[in-house]
Amino acid sequence: MEKLLIKSRRKIQAVSDKFHRYLFKQININSQLVSVLGARGVGKTTLLLQLAKQSDKEVLYVALDDLFFTENTLYSLAENFSQIGGELLLLDEVHKYPNWSRELKLIFDDLPNLKVIFTSSSVLDIYKGESDLSRRALNYHLKELSFREYLELYHQIKLPIISLDDITSNHTSLSDDLSGRFKPLKYLSSYYESGIYPYFKNDKYEYYQQLNNTINLILDVDLQSIENIEYSNIAKFKRLLYVLATNVPYTPNISKLADKISINRNALVQALNLLHKAELLHIVYKQNKSISTLTKPDKIWLHNTNLAYAISGESPNVGNLRETFFLQHTSVTHKVTLPLKGDFYIDNKYTFEVGGKNKTQHQIQNLDHAFIVKDNIESGTMNTIPLWLFGLLY
Repeated sequence: MEKLLIKSRRKIQAVSDKFHRYLFKQININSQLVSVLGARGVGKTTLLLQLAKQSDKEVLYVALDDLFFTENTLYSLAENFSQIGGELLLLDEVHKYPNWSRELKLIFDDLPNLKVIFTSSSVLDIYKGESDLSRRALNYHLKELSFREYLELYHQIKLPIISLDDITSNHTSLSDDLSGRFKPLKYLSSYYESGIYPYFKNDKYEYYQQLNNTINLILDVDLQSIENIEYSNIAKFKRLLYVLATNVPYTPNISKLADKISINRNALVQALNLLHKAELLHIVYKQNKSISTLTKPDKIWLHNTNLAYAISGESPNVGNLRETFFLQHTSVTHKVTLPLKGDFYIDNKYTFEVGGKNKTQHQIQNLDHAFIVKDNIESGTMNTIPLWLFGLLY
């Protein structure tokens, strides 16, 4: 225990407190049990350590792959920490610990004065664990850096979060005001290429290498530890990801795609859903469609634009980048489906058609609450909104 406390203090002292993710102020550290899910590489560990740094509680941070757990249980750690006055226990990558859900339930039931915040892969479904945590845990989901966060982290440009309703109602005045403070189009292409994960160090080759390493760890480690997938299928997942990266946005022909990567139909649909949960893909369905685990996706995108550069090794299609950017930002707090007309239908209310500055109104004529979203413009008029403004949604 003493070694863990020393290690924890060192990590907490070392973490930078200059930049906080959008979830930082939302997380209720006074709740007894909190989960923070997210894809590998988005900054969950840093978030935990920053929460610890600003807490006035007696806190312990521990990674669940620590060698301490080869001879000790998570429950015994929590019990001992509580006995010496511990108040806040931060558990990183809980999915790497066997029987995590059972022991977290026991900690919750037996140690009511101990607050616990745990992180895990976005693949993890805490509702499917051996013990029912759905009534116990307060759940949060950390996404990739938004365009707004990228501007603050890498360029020290601080901008407010803007709601979707504000964008649709007041986009002209908002974009005029904000573009007077900075030049959004100056930074957008850099964000597309290397601005979505918080570890870019001005070397794109090194960044893409690290991003590909992250992808491999998601497939080789996270999926394995959570879903227990055979290694031969993991290799097929990697091939599937590359095929999709060079073809997105993709309207899948499941039979042809299954033949291409030598996997049966049901296994392919399950693979697509797992890659979606791992936040490597974005799967979108038609509006009002009933969805099950074996429902064929209607359209597929990569989860963000950086993945397109890293996986394909080529310059992606600009139309793909626009749609991916729009989908990444709107899907964090809104329901996105495919409309009968237009590109995206949000919250069963708004229709959006995404394109370049020469995009016309043709696809959304005579539709209510319909908007054109244009790239390469700083400000719009009427129902034409600049694409970059959606990068401020979170």
